[in-house]
Amino acid sequence: MKTAAWFFVGALPALGQYSVERNGDVVRLLDGKSQTVVSVMPSHGNGAFDMTVRGKKVLYNPYATPEEYKKSRGITGIPFLAPWANRLDTTAFYANGKKYNFNLELGTVRRTPDNHPSHGFLMSTSAWEVVEAKADETAAWVTSRLEFYRHPDWMAQFPFAHTIEMTYRLKDGTLEVQTKLNNLSVDPMPVAIGFHPFYQVNDAPRDEWTFGLGARTQWMLAPDKIPTGETRPIEQFLPDPQHSVLKGLDLDHVFGDLIRDGSGKATMWVQGKAERVEVAFGPNYHAVVVWAPAGPHRDFICFEPMAAITDGLNLAERGLYKELQYIPPGKTWQESFWVTPSGF
Repeated sequence: MKTAAWFFVGALPALGQYSVERNGDVVRLLDGKSQTVVSVMPSHGNGAFDMTVRGKKVLYNPYATPEEYKKSRGITGIPFLAPWANRLDTTAFYANGKKYNFNLELGTVRRTPDNHPSHGFLMSTSAWEVVEAKADETAAWVTSRLEFYRHPDWMAQFPFAHTIEMTYRLKDGTLEVQTKLNNLSVDPMPVAIGFHPFYQVNDAPRDEWTFGLGARTQWMLAPDKIPTGETRPIEQFLPDPQHSVLKGLDLDHVFGDLIRDGSGKATMWVQGKAERVEVAFGPNYHAVVVWAPAGPHRDFICFEPMAAITDGLNLAERGLYKELQYIPPGKTWQESFWVTPSGF
Protein backbone atom coordinates (compact mmCIF):
# COMPACT_ATOMS: atom_id res chain seq x y z
CA MET A 1 0.00 0.00 0.00
CA LYS A 2 1.33 3.43 -0.90
CA THR A 3 1.63 6.07 1.78
CA ALA A 4 -0.57 8.40 -0.25
CA ALA A 5 -3.46 5.97 0.21
CA TRP A 6 -3.68 7.12 3.80
CA PHE A 7 -4.74 10.61 2.91
CA PHE A 8 -7.90 12.18 1.59
CA VAL A 9 -7.23 15.50 -0.08
CA GLY A 10 -9.96 15.77 -2.69
CA ALA A 11 -13.72 16.26 -2.63
CA LEU A 12 -16.13 13.61 -1.47
CA PRO A 13 -18.68 12.11 -3.81
CA ALA A 14 -21.94 14.02 -4.05
CA LEU A 15 -23.50 11.93 -1.30
CA GLY A 16 -22.90 14.61 1.32
CA GLN A 17 -20.29 16.19 3.51
CA TYR A 18 -19.49 13.01 5.47
CA SER A 19 -18.58 9.47 4.50
CA VAL A 20 -16.93 6.32 5.86
CA GLU A 21 -14.49 4.05 4.08
CA ARG A 22 -13.33 0.59 5.14
CA ASN A 23 -10.11 -0.84 3.72
CA GLY A 24 -8.90 -4.01 5.42
CA ASP A 25 -8.10 -3.22 9.04
CA VAL A 26 -8.66 0.52 8.60
CA VAL A 27 -11.86 2.54 9.02
CA ARG A 28 -11.62 6.11 7.71
CA LEU A 29 -13.97 8.93 8.65
CA LEU A 30 -14.10 11.74 6.08
CA ASP A 31 -15.39 15.30 6.27
CA GLY A 32 -15.37 16.78 2.76
CA LYS A 33 -16.03 20.36 3.79
CA SER A 34 -13.04 20.66 6.13
CA GLN A 35 -11.05 18.02 4.19
CA THR A 36 -10.42 16.14 7.40
CA VAL A 37 -9.70 12.41 7.55
CA VAL A 38 -9.46 10.24 10.67
CA SER A 39 -8.07 6.70 10.34
CA VAL A 40 -8.93 4.10 12.99
CA MET A 41 -7.63 0.55 13.35
CA PRO A 42 -10.03 -1.48 15.53
CA SER A 43 -7.81 -4.57 15.16
CA HIS A 44 -4.89 -2.81 16.85
CA GLY A 45 -6.19 -1.52 20.16
CA ASN A 46 -8.96 0.45 18.43
CA GLY A 47 -6.52 3.33 18.07
CA ALA A 48 -7.01 6.35 15.84
CA PHE A 49 -3.55 6.31 14.29
CA ASP A 50 -3.87 9.18 11.83
CA MET A 51 -5.75 12.48 11.48
CA THR A 52 -5.08 14.91 8.67
CA VAL A 53 -6.51 18.22 7.49
CA ARG A 54 -5.85 18.98 3.82
CA GLY A 55 -3.16 16.30 3.95
CA LYS A 56 -1.37 17.87 6.92
CA LYS A 57 -0.92 15.77 10.03
CA VAL A 58 -2.72 16.59 13.27
CA LEU A 59 -1.65 13.37 15.01
CA TYR A 60 2.04 12.49 15.16
CA ASN A 61 2.58 9.15 13.42
CA PRO A 62 6.07 8.25 12.12
CA TYR A 63 4.99 5.12 10.25
CA ALA A 64 4.79 5.11 6.47
CA THR A 65 1.86 2.69 6.17
CA PRO A 66 -0.93 1.26 8.33
CA GLU A 67 0.90 -2.08 8.20
CA GLU A 68 4.02 -0.55 9.76
CA TYR A 69 1.90 1.05 12.47
CA LYS A 70 0.25 -2.27 13.27
CA LYS A 71 3.57 -4.12 13.50
CA SER A 72 5.14 -1.50 15.77
CA ARG A 73 4.97 -1.90 19.54
CA GLY A 74 5.46 1.82 20.01
CA ILE A 75 2.60 4.14 20.85
CA THR A 76 1.49 6.91 18.53
CA GLY A 77 -1.74 8.47 17.29
CA ILE A 78 -4.39 8.09 20.01
CA PRO A 79 -3.68 4.95 22.07
CA PHE A 80 -6.26 3.82 24.61
CA LEU A 81 -4.86 3.03 28.07
CA ALA A 82 -6.88 0.59 30.18
CA PRO A 83 -7.78 -0.73 32.65
CA TRP A 84 -5.39 1.85 34.06
CA ALA A 85 -3.44 4.69 32.44
CA ASN A 86 0.23 5.44 33.03
CA ARG A 87 2.16 3.99 35.95
CA LEU A 88 1.34 2.13 39.14
CA ASP A 89 3.80 2.20 42.02
CA THR A 90 3.71 -1.56 42.56
CA THR A 91 2.66 -4.76 40.78
CA ALA A 92 -0.77 -4.58 42.39
CA PHE A 93 -3.68 -2.18 42.73
CA TYR A 94 -6.36 -1.40 45.31
CA ALA A 95 -10.11 -1.18 44.82
CA ASN A 96 -12.92 -1.16 47.38
CA GLY A 97 -10.30 -1.48 50.13
CA LYS A 98 -8.90 -4.73 48.72
CA LYS A 99 -5.48 -5.41 47.23
CA TYR A 100 -5.31 -7.18 43.86
CA ASN A 101 -1.90 -8.60 42.92
CA PHE A 102 -0.97 -9.03 39.27
CA ASN A 103 -0.03 -12.44 37.93
CA LEU A 104 3.15 -11.47 36.12
CA GLU A 105 3.60 -14.96 34.69
CA LEU A 106 0.68 -14.36 32.31
CA GLY A 107 2.73 -11.80 30.41
CA THR A 108 -0.15 -9.38 29.93
CA VAL A 109 1.05 -6.60 32.24
CA ARG A 110 3.36 -4.16 30.47
CA ARG A 111 6.14 -2.80 32.71
CA THR A 112 8.58 0.07 32.50
CA PRO A 113 12.36 -0.52 32.80
CA ASP A 114 12.06 0.29 36.52
CA ASN A 115 9.37 -2.42 36.88
CA HIS A 116 6.28 -0.20 37.15
CA PRO A 117 3.12 -1.59 35.53
CA SER A 118 2.26 0.89 32.81
CA HIS A 119 -0.60 1.64 30.42
CA GLY A 120 -2.66 -1.46 31.15
CA PHE A 121 -2.73 -4.19 28.52
CA LEU A 122 -5.24 -3.25 25.81
CA MET A 123 -3.17 -1.01 23.53
CA SER A 124 -2.69 -3.56 20.76
CA THR A 125 -5.51 -6.04 21.32
CA SER A 126 -7.35 -7.36 18.27
CA ALA A 127 -10.48 -8.20 20.28
CA TRP A 128 -12.43 -5.04 19.41
CA GLU A 129 -15.53 -5.61 17.25
CA VAL A 130 -16.94 -2.87 15.03
CA VAL A 131 -20.59 -2.31 15.94
CA GLU A 132 -21.34 0.47 13.47
CA ALA A 133 -19.48 2.49 10.84
CA LYS A 134 -21.79 5.07 9.35
CA ALA A 135 -22.21 8.59 8.02
CA ASP A 136 -25.25 10.82 7.66
CA GLU A 137 -25.81 14.51 7.01
CA THR A 138 -24.52 15.44 10.48
CA ALA A 139 -21.34 13.38 11.03
CA ALA A 140 -19.27 10.28 10.29
CA TRP A 141 -18.54 7.79 13.04
CA VAL A 142 -17.33 4.33 13.94
CA THR A 143 -18.37 2.54 17.14
CA SER A 144 -16.50 -0.51 18.45
CA ARG A 145 -17.05 -2.75 21.46
CA LEU A 146 -14.67 -4.73 23.64
CA GLU A 147 -16.06 -7.46 25.90
CA PHE A 148 -13.38 -7.41 28.57
CA TYR A 149 -15.13 -9.97 30.76
CA ARG A 150 -14.73 -12.72 28.15
CA HIS A 151 -10.92 -12.82 28.48
CA PRO A 152 -9.62 -14.90 31.41
CA ASP A 153 -6.08 -13.48 31.28
CA TRP A 154 -7.46 -9.94 31.53
CA MET A 155 -9.90 -10.81 34.29
CA ALA A 156 -7.05 -12.44 36.24
CA GLN A 157 -5.33 -9.03 36.35
CA PHE A 158 -8.36 -6.75 36.70
CA PRO A 159 -11.24 -8.87 38.02
CA PHE A 160 -14.09 -6.48 37.25
CA ALA A 161 -16.39 -7.80 34.54
CA HIS A 162 -17.16 -5.01 32.11
CA THR A 163 -17.53 -3.98 28.51
CA ILE A 164 -16.07 -0.97 26.74
CA GLU A 165 -17.72 0.90 23.90
CA MET A 166 -15.83 3.58 22.00
CA THR A 167 -17.06 5.93 19.29
CA TYR A 168 -14.90 8.12 17.08
CA ARG A 169 -17.15 10.82 15.64
CA LEU A 170 -16.04 13.41 13.05
CA LYS A 171 -18.28 16.48 12.82
CA ASP A 172 -17.47 19.93 11.42
CA GLY A 173 -13.75 19.17 11.44
CA THR A 174 -13.75 18.17 15.13
CA LEU A 175 -13.04 14.62 16.30
CA GLU A 176 -14.92 13.43 19.37
CA VAL A 177 -13.62 10.33 21.16
CA GLN A 178 -16.38 8.96 23.39
CA THR A 179 -15.84 6.06 25.80
CA LYS A 180 -18.42 4.08 27.77
CA LEU A 181 -17.57 1.58 30.50
CA ASN A 182 -20.37 -0.77 31.53
CA ASN A 183 -19.84 -2.44 34.91
CA LEU A 184 -21.18 -5.99 34.90
CA SER A 185 -19.66 -6.81 38.28
CA VAL A 186 -21.42 -7.11 41.62
CA ASP A 187 -18.87 -4.68 43.13
CA PRO A 188 -18.19 -1.03 42.28
CA MET A 189 -15.56 -0.77 39.56
CA PRO A 190 -12.77 1.82 39.79
CA VAL A 191 -12.12 4.04 36.75
CA ALA A 192 -8.50 4.90 35.96
CA ILE A 193 -8.50 4.79 32.16
CA GLY A 194 -6.95 7.36 29.88
CA PHE A 195 -5.67 8.12 26.41
CA HIS A 196 -2.20 9.04 25.18
CA PRO A 197 -2.76 11.24 22.08
CA PHE A 198 0.23 12.62 20.16
CA TYR A 199 -0.40 16.03 18.56
CA GLN A 200 1.68 18.07 16.18
CA VAL A 201 1.64 21.26 14.12
CA ASN A 202 3.58 21.56 10.89
CA ASP A 203 4.25 25.24 10.23
CA ALA A 204 6.93 25.87 12.88
CA PRO A 205 9.76 23.91 14.54
CA ARG A 206 9.09 22.45 17.98
CA ASP A 207 11.05 25.16 19.79
CA GLU A 208 8.65 27.76 18.42
CA TRP A 209 5.47 25.98 19.48
CA THR A 210 3.36 27.61 22.16
CA PHE A 211 0.86 25.77 24.32
CA GLY A 212 -1.72 26.30 27.02
CA LEU A 213 -2.99 24.15 29.89
CA GLY A 214 -6.40 24.58 31.47
CA ALA A 215 -5.21 23.43 34.90
CA ARG A 216 -4.53 25.04 38.28
CA THR A 217 -2.46 22.42 40.09
CA GLN A 218 0.68 20.39 39.48
CA TRP A 219 1.09 17.00 41.16
CA MET A 220 4.64 16.62 42.42
CA LEU A 221 6.40 13.47 41.21
CA ALA A 222 9.05 11.19 42.66
CA PRO A 223 12.03 10.38 40.40
CA ASP A 224 10.11 7.35 39.06
CA LYS A 225 7.27 9.65 37.88
CA ILE A 226 4.83 8.48 40.56
CA PRO A 227 2.92 11.32 42.31
CA THR A 228 3.97 11.83 45.92
CA GLY A 229 0.56 13.12 46.96
CA GLU A 230 1.86 16.69 47.21
CA THR A 231 0.64 19.46 44.90
CA ARG A 232 1.57 23.05 44.13
CA PRO A 233 0.07 25.85 42.04
CA ILE A 234 0.86 25.33 38.37
CA GLU A 235 2.35 28.84 38.16
CA GLN A 236 5.31 27.67 40.24
CA PHE A 237 6.23 25.46 37.28
CA LEU A 238 4.80 27.41 34.32
CA PRO A 239 4.56 31.16 35.06
CA ASP A 240 1.93 31.55 32.33
CA PRO A 241 0.29 28.11 32.06
CA GLN A 242 -2.28 29.24 29.53
CA HIS A 243 0.38 30.57 27.14
CA SER A 244 3.84 28.97 27.40
CA VAL A 245 6.69 28.34 24.98
CA LEU A 246 7.79 24.74 24.48
CA LYS A 247 11.44 25.62 23.90
CA GLY A 248 13.67 24.48 26.75
CA LEU A 249 11.00 22.26 28.34
CA ASP A 250 11.22 18.51 28.81
CA LEU A 251 7.71 17.64 29.91
CA ASP A 252 6.40 14.52 31.63
CA HIS A 253 4.15 16.05 34.28
CA VAL A 254 0.74 15.54 35.89
CA PHE A 255 -1.76 18.36 36.36
CA GLY A 256 -5.16 18.52 38.03
CA ASP A 257 -7.85 20.91 39.24
CA LEU A 258 -8.76 21.52 35.61
CA ILE A 259 -10.25 24.87 34.59
CA ARG A 260 -13.77 24.27 33.23
CA ASP A 261 -16.01 26.34 30.98
CA GLY A 262 -19.77 26.56 31.37
CA SER A 263 -20.25 23.14 29.77
CA GLY A 264 -17.71 21.49 32.07
CA LYS A 265 -14.96 21.18 29.45
CA ALA A 266 -11.28 21.93 30.12
CA THR A 267 -9.14 22.98 27.15
CA MET A 268 -5.48 22.38 26.27
CA TRP A 269 -3.86 23.65 23.06
CA VAL A 270 -0.68 23.75 21.00
CA GLN A 271 0.10 26.19 18.17
CA GLY A 272 2.76 26.85 15.57
CA LYS A 273 2.53 29.94 13.38
CA ALA A 274 -1.08 29.55 12.26
CA GLU A 275 -1.78 25.86 12.84
CA ARG A 276 -3.42 25.12 16.17
CA VAL A 277 -4.84 22.02 17.86
CA GLU A 278 -7.29 22.45 20.74
CA VAL A 279 -8.20 19.50 22.95
CA ALA A 280 -11.24 19.73 25.23
CA PHE A 281 -11.70 17.26 28.11
CA GLY A 282 -15.16 16.37 29.40
CA PRO A 283 -15.83 16.68 33.15
CA ASN A 284 -15.13 13.02 34.01
CA TYR A 285 -11.52 13.44 32.93
CA HIS A 286 -10.07 14.80 36.14
CA ALA A 287 -6.42 15.22 35.19
CA VAL A 288 -4.03 15.72 32.30
CA VAL A 289 -0.57 14.25 31.80
CA VAL A 290 1.53 16.38 29.47
CA TRP A 291 4.38 14.60 27.71
CA ALA A 292 6.67 16.51 25.35
CA PRO A 293 10.18 15.10 25.71
CA ALA A 294 13.08 17.15 24.40
CA GLY A 295 15.42 15.75 21.78
CA PRO A 296 15.57 14.85 18.08
CA HIS A 297 12.52 13.30 16.39
CA ARG A 298 10.31 14.45 19.27
CA ASP A 299 8.10 16.86 17.35
CA PHE A 300 4.92 16.18 19.30
CA ILE A 301 3.11 17.08 22.49
CA CYS A 302 0.75 14.78 24.35
CA PHE A 303 -2.25 16.06 26.29
CA GLU A 304 -3.43 12.86 27.95
CA PRO A 305 -7.04 12.76 29.23
CA MET A 306 -6.99 10.91 32.54
CA ALA A 307 -9.97 9.71 34.57
CA ALA A 308 -7.58 9.61 37.55
CA ILE A 309 -4.03 10.81 38.12
CA THR A 310 -1.08 8.49 37.63
CA ASP A 311 -1.24 5.75 40.32
CA GLY A 312 -4.64 7.06 41.37
CA LEU A 313 -5.85 3.55 42.26
CA ASN A 314 -3.18 3.14 44.92
CA LEU A 315 -2.89 6.75 46.05
CA ALA A 316 -6.62 6.72 46.81
CA GLU A 317 -6.18 3.73 49.12
CA ARG A 318 -3.56 5.70 51.09
CA GLY A 319 -5.81 8.74 51.32
CA LEU A 320 -3.56 10.85 49.10
CA TYR A 321 -6.01 11.12 46.21
CA LYS A 322 -9.66 12.04 46.74
CA GLU A 323 -11.10 11.99 43.20
CA LEU A 324 -11.07 8.31 42.24
CA GLN A 325 -14.30 7.45 40.41
CA TYR A 326 -16.26 4.22 40.77
CA ILE A 327 -19.02 2.76 38.61
CA PRO A 328 -21.84 1.19 40.67
CA PRO A 329 -22.82 -2.39 39.75
CA GLY A 330 -24.87 -2.46 36.59
CA LYS A 331 -24.17 1.18 35.75
CA THR A 332 -22.19 3.02 33.06
CA TRP A 333 -19.38 5.60 33.09
CA GLN A 334 -19.17 7.78 30.00
CA GLU A 335 -16.96 10.63 28.83
CA SER A 336 -15.55 12.30 25.73
CA PHE A 337 -12.70 14.47 24.62
CA TRP A 338 -12.66 16.60 21.48
CA VAL A 339 -9.82 17.41 19.06
CA THR A 340 -10.26 20.59 16.99
CA PRO A 341 -7.58 21.61 14.47
CA SER A 342 -7.54 25.09 12.93
CA GLY A 343 -5.26 27.00 10.58
CA PHE A 344 -4.18 23.86 8.68
